[in-house]
Amino acid sequence: MNIQYEQRMELAELYDRSGFHCLHQSEHHSTPLSMAPSQNVFLASLAQRTKRLRLCPLVYVLPIHHPMRLAEEICMLDHLSNGRFEFGIGRGASPFELEALGVPAESAAEAYAESYAILQKYFSSKSVTHEGKYWTIRDAPVTMTPLQAPIPPMWYVAASPESIVWPAKQGFNVICGGPADKVRLISDRYRAEAGPGNEDALVGIWRFVVVAETDAEALQTAEQAWSRFHDSFYLLWRVHASEPQRLKLPGSFADVVASGFGVAGSPQTVAKVLTRQARAGNLNYLMSHFMFGDMPHEQALKSVELFASEVMPAIRKEASGGWL
Repeated sequence: MNIQYEQRMELAELYDRSGFHCLHQSEHHSTPLSMAPSQNVFLASLAQRTKRLRLCPLVYVLPIHHPMRLAEEICMLDHLSNGRFEFGIGRGASPFELEALGVPAESAAEAYAESYAILQKYFSSKSVTHEGKYWTIRDAPVTMTPLQAPIPPMWYVAASPESIVWPAKQGFNVICGGPADKVRLISDRYRAEAGPGNEDALVGIWRFVVVAETDAEALQTAEQAWSRFHDSFYLLWRVHASEPQRLKLPGSFADVVASGFGVAGSPQTVAKVLTRQARAGNLNYLMSHFMFGDMPHEQALKSVELFASEVMPAIRKEASGGWL
């Protein structure tokens, strides 16, 4: 496992040198889908190994974190990274991951809302008092504040136009799920609902991305890595004889490409596909998933290098609205 951590650090250093905007780190528990269940521990290490790359948990699963401690750690990470920290919030997608940490799935929405209310109090006052269903806090002094006052930039993951209204009014940056035609409905609704001063918010998509010298080589690499990722994604669901109701993964990477959730190809192919999706979705941000499953480290490094040297410049030149 220590080798895996070191390899992820090397990838982050490459992102940093190559001009990537931000590294987003998911949160998973009791599953091989992620071997970094503590985003804060991992990102604290990355803060010392990078200089420009912004760092962002996407998302903190709020029901399983004590909000006071989480707020304090957000402040620590913002200072450790010299103001390069951002964070997303969510209630958690897997009921089994929540329950593994003692949170009943049916209470997640309430706990999420209460936790966010406490975070708002923390970042807007000098002390916190809260009497709630899940947490009780009495006159707790706020002794730590972030470097980026009053709060680091925040993110939200949205899957429908209806779900985008609240984060748009808050001025959050957002990542949208779904194919480009559905994403356009979400991004247009975001911009219609965004309040004054939020015009420059980042509105983007996440995609699995593999770049190689040829289309055939990239697809072969992606297919070989996808099988392990697919098994890891479903393992916890299979243990509980169930399956996810929302996000369901195709069985092959070719089907991922066909669905629009991924791309594997030469730099020219990848740039063409992602530019088309940028225009179709009216987007200004792309979150790329370069390392997944059991992809060999050297192939992931090569994919990132090709993306940075050839794909990023092409997208920035061609995509309307510009990409980071």
